[in-house]
Amino acid sequence: MHLKTMSLPYMNKLTKGLSLLLVFGLSVFQMALAQDTTESAKPEEKEKEKKPTGQVLDKIIAKVDNYIILESDLQKAYLEASSQAQQGFEIPSRCQVFESLLINKMMMAKSEIDSVIVSEAEVIIQTDQRFNMVLQQFGGDEETLIEAYGKTGDQLKNEIQDAVKEQLVVQKMQGVITQDLQVSPNDVRKFYSSIPKDSLPFFSSEVVVGQIVKKPEISQSEKDKVFNKLAEIKERILSGEADFAEMAKQYSEGPSGPLGGDLGFYKRGELAPQYEATAFELKPGEISDPVETVFGFHIIQLLERRGNTFNTRHILMMPSPSEEDILKAEHSLDSLRKEIVDGNISFAKAAKENSDDRETSDAGGFFTDPTTGSNRLTSRTLEDPILFFTLDSMEIGDITPVIRFDDVDPRNQKSEPGVRILYYKARYPAHRANISDDYEKLKAAARRKKEEDILAKWFVVAKEEVFIDIDPAYDKCEVLKD
Repeated sequence: MHLKTMSLPYMNKLTKGLSLLLVFGLSVFQMALAQDTTESAKPEEKEKEKKPTGQVLDKIIAKVDNYIILESDLQKAYLEASSQAQQGFEIPSRCQVFESLLINKMMMAKSEIDSVIVSEAEVIIQTDQRFNMVLQQFGGDEETLIEAYGKTGDQLKNEIQDAVKEQLVVQKMQGVITQDLQVSPNDVRKFYSSIPKDSLPFFSSEVVVGQIVKKPEISQSEKDKVFNKLAEIKERILSGEADFAEMAKQYSEGPSGPLGGDLGFYKRGELAPQYEATAFELKPGEISDPVETVFGFHIIQLLERRGNTFNTRHILMMPSPSEEDILKAEHSLDSLRKEIVDGNISFAKAAKENSDDRETSDAGGFFTDPTTGSNRLTSRTLEDPILFFTLDSMEIGDITPVIRFDDVDPRNQKSEPGVRILYYKARYPAHRANISDDYEKLKAAARRKKEEDILAKWFVVAKEEVFIDIDPAYDKCEVLKD
C-alpha cells in the first residue's frame, strides 16, 4: 500500500497538484488511446450526434507558449486519475488534475528554453513498443484495431508518439530540477514526526518473498531449426514467391512484425551490434542471411542509408527451449536449492550469483515495490496470482521445489518457459505506519515531499518565464496563485 501523500495535512493546493503529477504521471495509453465515443458510435447514433445541440464538444482551456490543453485532455486525465485513486489514493479534484496538466505543459515549454531534450530515437522506440502492445491485444490485426478505435494505425501511432514525447520530456525535466535532491535519515525522522499520529496510514499485511530463476539454455539443434526456417523464408522472398512485409506479419516475433518488420531510421550504436554490423554491410534492397543477436535470429533488409543512420526491416524468430533443455535447467536449479537448504550458501548470495531474472537478482532475489524500493509487499503489489496462491500454501522459511512457470520477456512481452524456486522469508501483520517497520516507505514519501517542495519553488519562477493563458471557466482553480 502506498502512503496517501495527497491527503496529508501539511500539503497546500500547489503541492497537491505537484503530488498528482508525481504520483499519477502521464498514462500514455489511456490518454492517447482513449476511445472517442463519437467516433466509435453506431451509424444511427452518429446521425443523432450530427444534429446541432448548442454544446461545445471540445475547446482549448489553457495555453502555455505553443502548447495547449483541451477540455478532452482534462476529461481523459481526470478519469485516469480517478481510476488510479481506487488503488489507494485520494480521488483528485478536476482543478488538481488541470494543474498537473498545466505543469506538464510548462515543463515542455521550459525544456525548449533550457535545452532539455530527449532523443528522437528513444521516442520512436517507445512509441513502437507501446503501439505494438496495443496492436497485439487485437491479434496483430490493424483492421480490428481501426474498428475498435475509429482511427487508423498511423493516427493512433501519432497520438501515442506525442504523448510519449511529453512523458519523456517531463520525466527528464523533473530529473533536472530535482537532481541535487538527497534524503537523509534525519529527513525521514522529521517527515515522520510531522505527520499527526491519527493521520498515519494503516498498512495491510505484508510479505517478503524471493525467487531464483533459471532460463533453459537453448540447444544448438533448436537454434538450427530457426536458422533454417529463416533461410527458407529468405529464399521464398528472393524467388518472388513471397513478399517480405507479408512474411514479417506472418512469422516475425518482434514488435515490428505487424508493421511488416519496419524499424525506421536508427543511428549507429542504437541497435544490437550484430544487427548493425550486418545492416551496414548490405546494399539497399539486399536481404541478409540469418544473423543471431541477444533477441534471436533475424533476416534483415536494408531499405535506405543516410550517413550513419539506416532504415531497415527484419523478420525476427526466437528459438524456444526443448523439453530436454527445460529438464537440464530444472536439474541445475534443484542442485542449487539443495546447497541453500543444507546451509552451504545463503539464498540472497545464490540469487545474486545464479538467478537469470535481473529485476530481482540484484536485490538478493527478493521482489521489491517499485514505488518505494522496499522488499515488503502487500497482496496488491503481488501481481502474479500464481505466486499469491503458492505463498498461501507455504510456511515462513519454506523454499519450494523447482517450479515451472511462464516467464514474460519484458523486451517483447513473449511468454517463455522458465523454472524457479520461491523463498517465503517473512510476513508482517497489518499495522499503522512506524519508522522502524516502514522506513523505506517513509523515505520514499519524504523524498516525494522534498520533490514537491522543489517543484513548487520552480513553478513560482517558471510561470513568469512562459506565456500562460487560461480559459476564464478555470479561473476558479487559481492555479497561478502562489
